[in-house]
Amino acid sequence: MSDKVKYEIEFVMKSSASLLFKYLATPSGLSEWFADNVNSRGEMFTFIWDDSEEQAKLITKKRDQFIKFKWLEDDDKDTYFEFRIEIDAITKDVALLITDFADEDEVEESKLLWESQVGQLHGLIGG
Repeated sequence: MSDKVKYEIEFVMKSSASLLFKYLATPSGLSEWFADNVNSRGEMFTFIWDDSEEQAKLITKKRDQFIKFKWLEDDDKDTYFEFRIEIDAITKDVALLITDFADEDEVEESKLLWESQVGQLHGLIGG
């Protein structure tokens, strides 16, 4: 059983789903806002920040809708991080929902980190 708690955070994006998905699902897109550099080989993605490097496996994706990754160093088989794109049926607003896991005492700090990262993404797509 996991010691980590699942949380979701939502951001309204001024973007089409297809443009947003490119920033979420491609190494070049992820390198522009999520990590300093991202490389992929098949389902394996390597995320590089300064002197640190972490690998994640692509678990599943559906074009222009969602992509889910699993950190390889995380022994908990139930944890992952996911980017999901939702479009409001009435307003057509595009939202990015991020699902992640953190230790209970680190959830707020983790959310702040996501807000900072997605802030960079907003700047790239003009949102």
